[in-house]
Amino acid sequence: MRDLNLKIETEQAVLVAVSTPQIEFEKTNEYLNELAFLVETAGGIPNKKFIQNLPYPDPKTYLGSGKLNDLRDYIQENQIGIAVFDDELSPSQTRNIEQVLECKVIDRTRLILDIFASRAQTAHSKTQVELAQYEYILPRLTRMWTHLQKQRGGIGMRGPGEKEIETDRRIVRDRIALLKEKLKEIDKQKCTQRSNREQFVRVALVGYTNVGKSTIMNLISKSNVFAENKLFATLDTTVRKVVFDNLPFLLSDTVGFIRKLPHGLVESFKSTLDEIRETDLLLHVVDISHPEFEEQIQVVNQTLHEIQAGDKAMIMIFNKIDNYTFIEKEPDDLTPVTKENYSLDDLKSTWMAKNNIRSIFISAKERQNIDEFRRIIYEEVKQLHQKIYPYNNF
Repeated sequence: MRDLNLKIETEQAVLVAVSTPQIEFEKTNEYLNELAFLVETAGGIPNKKFIQNLPYPDPKTYLGSGKLNDLRDYIQENQIGIAVFDDELSPSQTRNIEQVLECKVIDRTRLILDIFASRAQTAHSKTQVELAQYEYILPRLTRMWTHLQKQRGGIGMRGPGEKEIETDRRIVRDRIALLKEKLKEIDKQKCTQRSNREQFVRVALVGYTNVGKSTIMNLISKSNVFAENKLFATLDTTVRKVVFDNLPFLLSDTVGFIRKLPHGLVESFKSTLDEIRETDLLLHVVDISHPEFEEQIQVVNQTLHEIQAGDKAMIMIFNKIDNYTFIEKEPDDLTPVTKENYSLDDLKSTWMAKNNIRSIFISAKERQNIDEFRRIIYEEVKQLHQKIYPYNNF
């Protein structure tokens, strides 16, 4: 079997997307900025963006033939090693594109899977990622046998090749079945661990990837959870006991969400996401300095809904206020106020007015407004504790 981990370290990559009537060009360009960050996280070097306006992606080659040829010419002229597509490609699309571009072609799903594979540290997360990888490559095995390319069209050579592929498919299916059984055992162990914590109120940090959840975890639990300015720095759920003014609770740091999170990862990370489903209070962390933070909030809320955790008690934690900037309008400027013209105070009043959800604005890195943050968490946890354990007062 081939190594499942994709090696793109130091490779130059072009980023490719289609802008449809449903997604305007500017939004597609912003999506490619995130894709560039994913490539950097995987160790690659984003080189150039290619965006084509189409009613919908071409079912055979994703791009139109003219744009695909332009992409091929650029790749050859600049010795680009990899083309990364922002949407998930079908096996036939990938095969057709590779025939034209003559370089490595991967889609967003494969890139995220590769990052997850490089980030997985424990046996649990490694098993989860491996399962998602195998389920992704199973329908794509035919094109992954690159050593068979020399045999195409060769009389008498086609049969053995097909047999080898079928053998490989059986190996992959057997491996998938084995990994699923292994994860069932892990799920049982995790369920037992969670049941042993039932005497505590459970609080979970959730949010888009790279919003500062691990930094907040380290700050209020005095732990040393790995945190860096890259996507998916944390895959394994970390649980710490925290005590605020003699009030104990359990705090969990969970895997970050992202737009178009591969379905296979959601399925394989079931036991990790169960930590969110069974929590009493969600701390939804938002990077207020990110230009698309409102869309990131929608992505997280949608994902929470999909995993049946959308009705949990929640506090909105608007983090990174030290990085937030706005462009102040001139007094005689009559143009409408845009998102860039909102001061932090404007945003606070806007969000307080629009949501029934309690909100707090902080900087975990610079420790701004942390005392207020701790006070709000204490009040919410105390109320939950009194509901769950009415005879225990703090």
